[in-house]
Amino acid sequence: MIEKKEPKPDLLPSMNIQNKSKFEVYGEEMIEKEVKQSGNSGRVYLPPEWVGKRVKIIRID
Repeated sequence: MIEKKEPKPDLLPSMNIQNKSKFEVYGEEMIEKEVKQSGNSGRVYLPPEWVGKRVKIIRID
């Protein structure tokens, strides 16, 4: 049987973790940026060294 564990609110008092998911990702580098408006969508600029590399995007808020 799988038991669902309720998050402990005292661990992250500033976050509402009711609607959050936890991801564990292994990688080479991490950058945190704000998505900018670009026409009818959003855009994030990354370093030119990352061109051709695989990335994962996680929306934080």
